[in-house]
Amino acid sequence: MSDHESANPNADAELHTMAEGLPPLDPDDHGRGEGVGQLKEVEGLSQGQLVWRRFIRHRGALVGVLILLSVTILSISAMGVFGIPGWWQYQNYASTHDVLNGGAPTLTLPQWLGGPGFAIGDHPFGQDEIGRDNFALVMKGTQTSLMVMMVMGLVTLVVGTTVGAIAGYYRGKVDTFLMRTTDLVITLPVLVLGAVMGKLVTTLPDKLDASDAMKAEIRALVPLMLALLLGLILWPGLARLVRSEFLTLREREFVDSARVAGATDWRIITKHVLPNAVGVIIVNTTLVMSQAVVLEAALSFLGFGVIDPNVSLGKLISDYQGAFATRPWLFWWPGLFIILIALSANFIGDGLRDAFDPRTKRIPSRREMDRALAKTAAAQGAEQ
Repeated sequence: MSDHESANPNADAELHTMAEGLPPLDPDDHGRGEGVGQLKEVEGLSQGQLVWRRFIRHRGALVGVLILLSVTILSISAMGVFGIPGWWQYQNYASTHDVLNGGAPTLTLPQWLGGPGFAIGDHPFGQDEIGRDNFALVMKGTQTSLMVMMVMGLVTLVVGTTVGAIAGYYRGKVDTFLMRTTDLVITLPVLVLGAVMGKLVTTLPDKLDASDAMKAEIRALVPLMLALLLGLILWPGLARLVRSEFLTLREREFVDSARVAGATDWRIITKHVLPNAVGVIIVNTTLVMSQAVVLEAALSFLGFGVIDPNVSLGKLISDYQGAFATRPWLFWWPGLFIILIALSANFIGDGLRDAFDPRTKRIPSRREMDRALAKTAAAQGAEQ
């Protein structure tokens, strides 16, 4: 053991707290165990406050939240929602206009980035071969993809949590039946099953000999129905994780105390066990939502997802894949927004995982460790 370590047994804890941006350990706390300063830092905070504090310190998660909020606000404000018009001049994304400058984007970069000067123009994302505004198409497609992501996440959350909670709490025959059903769904190929369901949704109106008005209404609801059906495919992973959490939590002392006090199974599940499993549920739901964006894009690209008159980011890539050599901007922008949404959801899920797991700690960099060591040495010199 070095002289420094023998003089200060809490050196590692001090370095960690200072590198994390926390105040240094109190010298009076030396000898009472590592982490005393960290315990004082979180003293009196609720579980929600601790999770929020750890989450906002995760830079990747904050960047993901900022990007996802920016994309959502931009798409909703530009094209409007629920019948409320947006600020963009071309609210009808299917309308055609005169093709200007070969349909090239009118968005230009500022001079400090090497461009001629920042300008938006009439068609910042360009136009297709028949003159449709690509910005309006991409913003409407972003709305559709975000809606599919949210609905799929909600369905997965409800079904997966319900199945996993019941199986893990009651065990026995109920657990066996639900888990074998879960195993059956897991064995089904998601992409193939999603393609079959998507094709069924799009062809069902013609098979039923529906009227033109009914066909139009059904086609307008295709994105919502596709999201609901895909949500019924992606829940098994969450169900297995929730079951595992419930199997552990149901044996804890606070559950036994609730049973002795006469609490019903419903109250024990909802008031005692479920809040302790919320971390696993939220994190994995976030990751499923990221997967949902890519899955919807893949199905729409293959022609089994969103259909006309609706538009999604995956459908735009499918429609304009032949224009990659002549009008590559028609392909770039939908792909860019798919990447932004999927990566943002992944970053948020990663931050939530770290926030809900108190055992996960960020390892300080060498520069932060050196800076913390210098501050500690300076503080010790001032005390002497």
